[in-house]
Amino acid sequence: MIIESGVKMQLEEKLKHLPASPGVYLYKDEAGKIIYVGKALSLKNRVRSYFQPGAQQPPKTRLMLEKVADLDLIVTDSEVEALILEQNLIKEHRPRYNVMYKDDKSYPYLKVTLRDDFPRVMITRRHLRDGSRYFGPYTRVGAVNETMRLLKKIFPFRSCKQKEPAARGRPCLNYHINRCLGPCGGLVDRDKYRSMINEVCLFLEGRQEDLIKLLAARMEEAAEKLEFERAARLRDQLQAVREVVERQKIITGGFEDQDVVAVAQAPEEACVMVFFVRGGKLIGREHFMLKGTEGLSGQDVLSAFIKQYYTDVDFVPGEILLAAGIGEEQAVIETWLTGKRGARVLLKTPRRGEKKKLVEMVAKNAGLTLEQERLAAESRRDHTAEALAELAGALGLENPPLRLECYDISNTQGVDSVAAMAVFVEGKPAPDQYRRFKIRTVEGPDDFASIQEALRRRFTRAVEERELLHTGQISSREAKFHVLPDLVIIDGGKGQLSAARHVMRQLGFSRIPAFGLAKEEELLFAEGQAEPISLAPTSRALQLLQRLRDETHRFAVTYHRSLRDKAGLKSLLDEVEGIGEVRRRSLLKAFGSLREIEKATTEQLAAVKGMNKKAARAVYEFLHGASC
Repeated sequence: MIIESGVKMQLEEKLKHLPASPGVYLYKDEAGKIIYVGKALSLKNRVRSYFQPGAQQPPKTRLMLEKVADLDLIVTDSEVEALILEQNLIKEHRPRYNVMYKDDKSYPYLKVTLRDDFPRVMITRRHLRDGSRYFGPYTRVGAVNETMRLLKKIFPFRSCKQKEPAARGRPCLNYHINRCLGPCGGLVDRDKYRSMINEVCLFLEGRQEDLIKLLAARMEEAAEKLEFERAARLRDQLQAVREVVERQKIITGGFEDQDVVAVAQAPEEACVMVFFVRGGKLIGREHFMLKGTEGLSGQDVLSAFIKQYYTDVDFVPGEILLAAGIGEEQAVIETWLTGKRGARVLLKTPRRGEKKKLVEMVAKNAGLTLEQERLAAESRRDHTAEALAELAGALGLENPPLRLECYDISNTQGVDSVAAMAVFVEGKPAPDQYRRFKIRTVEGPDDFASIQEALRRRFTRAVEERELLHTGQISSREAKFHVLPDLVIIDGGKGQLSAARHVMRQLGFSRIPAFGLAKEEELLFAEGQAEPISLAPTSRALQLLQRLRDETHRFAVTYHRSLRDKAGLKSLLDEVEGIGEVRRRSLLKAFGSLREIEKATTEQLAAVKGMNKKAARAVYEFLHGASC
């Protein structure tokens, strides 16, 4: 067996002793970072196939294998278990060489909190295993907001944020305008409220016809009982649902529930289009841009997407129509989806008839969307290039600045002072390169001194890391500050800029241009220049700097708030009997903030590492007593 150059001897030894069992394999680079996760019916056959002499691998796979330095194995009892584990690990580690949704973490969902006595309906970007029902993901924020507005118009569910409605003498305003059933005032019992929430779920599942029958029956019942106000409300609700149904297109002769999926590919990305058919009607569609698809067949891309997408959705229809087959994985994916749904799920690739026309329509839409995304990306690149060129001209720079760094300070009257560094590369945010600094040497609200401390630490680290890189003591992956900016922007005016330039001169970085960007006036200040530089409000260069400045401010404020919340949590939990330093850290790690701890039940608190039922009850009673 030939092992690719650069792979360590320990890897070669592991390849000799691979089990012929189903499971998951994880490839790692020299730094120990997981760069690929895969599953196999036989780990021995699958993993060794990568390293066989003369194996014809796609360029992307060959590039990955050059970086593989180690592998881990997780053996499972079946291929279905391996598939589930593979998707969970991909979601957790986001390996570089796996096919991934673009920005999949940011996709919003509609969440129905079914574990609550009086469930809420909310928009969230976190899909948790917490007993709630999730509908989505939605790739457009506008679509999920529109759906939420429609739900609020049709269904009177509560919109207050408490986990359970706080008891009050009088119900809130929403009750008086028929937008809430009034659980906070004890005006609706749990079963009646739950019945309404079930109707919300029917609507979100696309089962509007079932909902119409239910509402019509209730309206007639209310009329027969001479409950005319209730009948009128049901009539209005019924009409609103019917208006939604009228806008939906009938596309099949039966009453099937189907998802229709097709993929369109470009050299470096792909677009997957999903049409949702419920009861024979098209109720919506979403598209997903995938990265990491170069060199892969449409079959491989579609298979990877189906595994990722259906891991995250709660409703799986009985039939999924595909524009192309997915090969040898079809049987195991059908078995997995059948288990998830609790009833038979079939993946079909229609060859003729109406279903064939349907998948062709979806494939055409996928191609059009991919082209629209490509043109939009080109337009954004052109605009960014123009903005950087314009910025270079306005500031007198020799070349457009490819790496911009911006610094901002955040504190509350000098307490918990922090600095933030945001980075734009080629005009786009690079969040993995953002850095934050907890100010150590400054007391009180002194922005000038705080800016100096942050820049001194940033550029001192740059000097140190460059020396360590030169001597080979660290790798570029380990170095965090060695890449220098082409342009530094300080959030502030002449004073902040002067303080920053003093440090940059001291450390030998005066050659890097730096400017202050003052809020409100939006003027740029340069060292040694009496008059500020004014850019037109419509200037793309100014808009780019504003985005950079606003992103830095957001990052700084977020960090400052987290420190403030931790300090507040520490001082507050110090008063709870039985909660010491270890338990306090565990609670903060598990929930992130005092607000989230307040939302937790005693069972959830008790489940935290180091906690028990007695301590959980003490925390719950203390916080809820304090919030009354």
